[in-house]
Amino acid sequence: MNAAPKTARGAYAGTTEPAWVRWLLIGLALGFMFLFLVLPLAAVATEALRKGVGAYLDSLKEPDAWSAIRLTLLTAAIAVPMNLVFGVAAAWAIAKFEFRGKALLITLVDLPFAVSPVVSGLIYVLVFGAQGWLGPWLAAHDIRIIFAVPGIVLATVFVTFPFIARELIPLMQSQGSEEEQAAIVLGATGWQTFWRVTLPNIRWGLLYGVILCNARAMGEFGAVSVVSGHIRGQTNTMPLHVEVLYNEYQSVAAFAVASLLAILALVTLVLKTAIEWRHEREMKAISDLPPEKPAALPEPIPPNPPIRPAAVA
Repeated sequence: MNAAPKTARGAYAGTTEPAWVRWLLIGLALGFMFLFLVLPLAAVATEALRKGVGAYLDSLKEPDAWSAIRLTLLTAAIAVPMNLVFGVAAAWAIAKFEFRGKALLITLVDLPFAVSPVVSGLIYVLVFGAQGWLGPWLAAHDIRIIFAVPGIVLATVFVTFPFIARELIPLMQSQGSEEEQAAIVLGATGWQTFWRVTLPNIRWGLLYGVILCNARAMGEFGAVSVVSGHIRGQTNTMPLHVEVLYNEYQSVAAFAVASLLAILALVTLVLKTAIEWRHEREMKAISDLPPEKPAALPEPIPPNPPIRPAAVA
């Protein structure tokens, strides 16, 4: 007699496990999040404010800190638009067309996920360094890439360019190409098809990819550490500046800059959540629309009556 209500309650809850198992799993998940997410963030904030708000603000006003903040924002401002153009172009080509080398292009898009950031930085040193393949030519023309801003930008672009493309490829593949083909049949050009058909359909996924790409660009450490040279006030980004301060036992200043990175990460998380909520709300509004009534079919035309031969007199 009681089996049916219990089964119904379990189906409504999304699982047939006992209540104590569900609460145990929820408790483990919350404990994991508290231990590895909330507690570290609280420790950063506590250490940053250990000597008061005045010391915290003085650490952020320090010239080297300002230089690191400006360089981080500049690198993200250059790397993200470059990855935006590449990601949209790569995703459009992979999802909408069939061509030779498509599998190779997908592999190249995933390459930064498989290669260590430190290795990618060493590759740039091998190519553009003083003893690298192009080093003598660059030195002869007074062009600096390694241990300068261009090298930091190149390393950041390399480690971040899969984010936008990988966010858009499955989205475009699920949407298909029927709408683009219909627009072209109706006379739209390639640019008109992209701006009026493709871009509106991928706008939420594109924003989501841009946010993830920007977060990785501001927090990148490994590749940038190799190509930057750790020149204080010139080539140190915020993560590198935190390392320098911590190694010099300036813990308050190090945690102050780290807290700024944490704040940027939280802002990124809030934006990501807002975009997901807006997208789900839009999809729910579309699903709640009443189905369109099919157009009435025209009445069938009756067949012509058979022609009878005239009677012979």
